[in-house]
Amino acid sequence: MAGPLLRELLWVAAGLALLAAAAAPLERAGAAVGTGLLLYLGWHLVQIARLLAWLADGRKAEPPEAPGLWGEVFDGLHRLQGRNRKRKKKLAKIIRRFQESTRAIPDATVVVSPGGEIEWFNDAAGRLLGLKSRDLGAHVNALLRHPDLVAYLQRGAFDEPVEIPAPADPARTLSVVAIPIAKRRRLLMARDVTRLKRLERIRRDFVANVSHELRTPLTVMTGHVEALSEAPDGDTLGAWRAEIQAVAEQTTRMRHLVEDLLELSRLEGDRRPPPERPVAVAALAAELAREARLLSGPRRHRIEVEADEGLVLLGAEGELRSAFANLVHNAVQYTPDGGRITIRWGAEGDGAVFVVTDTGIGIPAPHIPRLTERFYRVDVARSRESGGTGLGLAIVRHVLARHGARLEIESAVGRGSTFRCRFDAARVRRRAEAEAAG
Repeated sequence: MAGPLLRELLWVAAGLALLAAAAAPLERAGAAVGTGLLLYLGWHLVQIARLLAWLADGRKAEPPEAPGLWGEVFDGLHRLQGRNRKRKKKLAKIIRRFQESTRAIPDATVVVSPGGEIEWFNDAAGRLLGLKSRDLGAHVNALLRHPDLVAYLQRGAFDEPVEIPAPADPARTLSVVAIPIAKRRRLLMARDVTRLKRLERIRRDFVANVSHELRTPLTVMTGHVEALSEAPDGDTLGAWRAEIQAVAEQTTRMRHLVEDLLELSRLEGDRRPPPERPVAVAALAAELAREARLLSGPRRHRIEVEADEGLVLLGAEGELRSAFANLVHNAVQYTPDGGRITIRWGAEGDGAVFVVTDTGIGIPAPHIPRLTERFYRVDVARSRESGGTGLGLAIVRHVLARHGARLEIESAVGRGSTFRCRFDAARVRRRAEAEAAG
């Protein structure tokens, strides 16, 4: 543009110089130059009017013809319009492909604006979420009113999906996840997980039923094995004492496994929130330390407790005891003789933590993310030798999830492990405050 502008200035300067030279004999050079400038300004105004008329008529493809600088302006705008049209066509093509692709997806897909209005949805969203074309522009919370989904969208933390009944068919279960996309919009995707939930319920019921059926014969077997193990040395059965003791140990292990399976099934199947009764965690920690010393026995672990007696936790005491006991018992099992185990309870940040730290064998880093899976063991042989069921940390995870807490694990091979149960402020109270609340 610098070239055309320079030429325009040169032409203007040359024209004004000619006018001044022509009018000089008449001593009207100034008037001639002023008249020339007015004519030049008028010409510019005419070109501006042509430009505005061309821009107003969007259907006109060709720009006005004009010499000099204005010709360059018209041609430049025309080229810019052409590029914009190409971009729009390309963008429209991408949008069409996106819409065609998402229509083929069996999952419901909804685009939500920064203000929460529904901008677009696919056909599956109509089937699963009951959305209709008239719902475009409506607020998503006004149409999908389930409180869990509303709370999920308001939290803004979309790491895990939320499960809700399908608005179009409450007998179906949807797993909904929000994905942040460009310009503060969100993409809601809902998947029908009814079949998966049904299979999970069947599996859970099967485990619970089998465990119940096994409990009675195991109890009878345990009683008979205990009676046999008490036979005097001179008795014929006394010669089988080692074999009877092995049977007793395996029967006990099976009984523990059944009890853990029943506990896990109960936790998985109970959708009701746990009660919010004050639990004296400091007293519970002291009790667990006494049990751990008995479990340690001749291994003589050093077991210490650091607990804030004035801090209580709102929840189900039985469930919390089960979770904390699993952590403490694991520490005893996997800490060498004479090692140190510390149980700590106290405020941290806005909430509180229950921490079990040991100087045990440690856990290799690749195994840590999978520790809370049921039956997952880092060392199968060692776990069986110690009598572990492989369900303890799965129980811990479920108990903490029911109490809105999370489990954090830090470990290094040969240097020990730390298991930290972190509770939010909503579950933590000072003892005096809890007693005053009744």
